Amino acid sequence: MSNQKLFNVAVVGATGAVGEQIIRLLDERNFPIQQLKLLSSARSAGTKLQFKGQEITVEEATADSFRGVDIALFSAGGSISQELIPQAIEHGTVCIDNTSAFRMDPDTPLVVPEVNIDRINEHKGIIANPNCSTIQMVAALKPLYDRYGISRIIVSTYQAVSGAGARAIDEMLRQSKEILAGKDMEPQILPVGSLPVKHQIAFNAIPQIDKFTENGFTYEEMKMINETKKILGDDSLEVTATCVRIPVVYGHSESVYVELKQDFDIEEVKQLIADAPGIVLQDNPAEQQYPLATDAAGKLETFVGRVRRDLSNPRGLNMWIVSDNLLKGAAWNAVQIAEYIAIEQE
Repeated sequence: MSNQKLFNVAVVGATGAVGEQIIRLLDERNFPIQQLKLLSSARSAGTKLQFKGQEITVEEATADSFRGVDIALFSAGGSISQELIPQAIEHGTVCIDNTSAFRMDPDTPLVVPEVNIDRINEHKGIIANPNCSTIQMVAALKPLYDRYGISRIIVSTYQAVSGAGARAIDEMLRQSKEILAGKDMEPQILPVGSLPVKHQIAFNAIPQIDKFTENGFTYEEMKMINETKKILGDDSLEVTATCVRIPVVYGHSESVYVELKQDFDIEEVKQLIADAPGIVLQDNPAEQQYPLATDAAGKLETFVGRVRRDLSNPRGLNMWIVSDNLLKGAAWNAVQIAEYIAIEQE
């Protein structure tokens, strides 16, 4: 281990929810770091964070921040990534981006390590992390895609408020307390902070995540549709999505229907899922065992259950997929990519 190569690493968006998880994972997994830079907006600069028992002061992210940085993990918003990543690349930094800024760029690999790790080697300085809800779905479906082929995917998501940030969590908790106390409450954040109409999230389900596009789907739904095709490398795949925000703090849940291209044995399907990397099969209806957001919170794996053949289509398959949206859906996927880069450069 004494000959292990060490890397200068930067975390952009270090004070955000995903950034904090990235820092924790880099620490817990003993990522080979020589120097860690913690970067943020000017507003959060000066904050002090802990890493391996040492206090690190968060600095404002600028173009010069990336001099001498080998790997940078970005989770500070798309506009920051668009501004700073090209400048970081000029300094020779490999950038792993958690935003949607470069996901659909044809020259940028969109990577879920359990699905298409080989694409990392095609990068030109940027590797994109997919949307949180896309990551867990393609990780679970990849073994079935390889074995049988998939012609169609219909997904409905039940997404945690943490996906909308810390203020959305606070709003849900505040609304819940006010409603239970019989007080009037005024929504301020969800479904989209920049839009004029706000809806109650406590004790509710909001069928809107992100803004609507001209086709009636939201940007979140279009991300799932387009990213799934890109990750699996299959433009012929038919994908449709409905994305819903529910009053859960951590953990996205998904009801997924897939049409396979071949006949299948349901027990073989379950075994393929159980054997897939990063996937845990929790599927025992007799004992009421199936994935729950409350159980998945804080865990790195993606959990799959309620696996059953469709009653109207013999090649149709239904399942329930759950994962922590801040971990496998964001921070852990990014750190996995960074670990692969580190191994490749040893």
